[in-house]
Amino acid sequence: MIRVVALGASNLTRGFQTVVSTARSVWGPDVEVLAALGHGRSYGAPSLFGFRTLPGILKSGLWAELERRPRIVTRALVTDVGNDILYGFSVERTLGWVEETLARLRAITNDIVLTDLPLASVQRLSNLKFLAFRTVLVPFCRLSLTQALNRAELVNEGLTTLSAAYGAKLFKLDPAWYGFDPIHVRPSRWRSAWRQILGAQSEMETSGRSAIESVKLYFMRPERRWLFGMEQVTPQSGVVLRSGGQVWLY
Repeated sequence: MIRVVALGASNLTRGFQTVVSTARSVWGPDVEVLAALGHGRSYGAPSLFGFRTLPGILKSGLWAELERRPRIVTRALVTDVGNDILYGFSVERTLGWVEETLARLRAITNDIVLTDLPLASVQRLSNLKFLAFRTVLVPFCRLSLTQALNRAELVNEGLTTLSAAYGAKLFKLDPAWYGFDPIHVRPSRWRSAWRQILGAQSEMETSGRSAIESVKLYFMRPERRWLFGMEQVTPQSGVVLRSGGQVWLY
């Protein structure tokens, strides 16, 4: 049995069924997946998306669950770090949250994959296109394209340093995975991207791909969230999937 701990925001949310099915193909139907994700998710601060608020990943119940559960072979994924830049947090604060995440994970596993930022695709943005994406995705952000790129470059440099310090594998995102949208992997590349990030063989056939499972995982309630300001708490006992695997969501 193996456990996958997956942390991220919109890219992980959009491709989560692919992550689960790939993990199932690589490590078998008994794989456990514990994830803290969500559109716009921050590592250290509450994040608002539409009418839904989620706690920062570091404030989620995932860490207490990991302490409670028996130790088994674990692979950890740390992805989608860039949101905190657009939320206005400093480079130092953003990297501090990533470092705390890596330190907590290092206590339970030596197998950590940290993805960098999709700088190449962001660097292709015009000012007009950047303003359009900023307005849609983070309407309260007031960073210019130049400021955002400068912070992203510094964060990327910091991720290289942190990966070396904590023995994590730094995975460099492939610019070919991105199209018109500079920060979200194209759906046609989800399988290829997550296979590579998870370390699966590129020729391996992913088992258990299911539209029904995709919908179920996408709408699965996390342990804690707020809708229209009302708190919802959903205790996590591990959802057993028909094709194999068990999922906890935070």
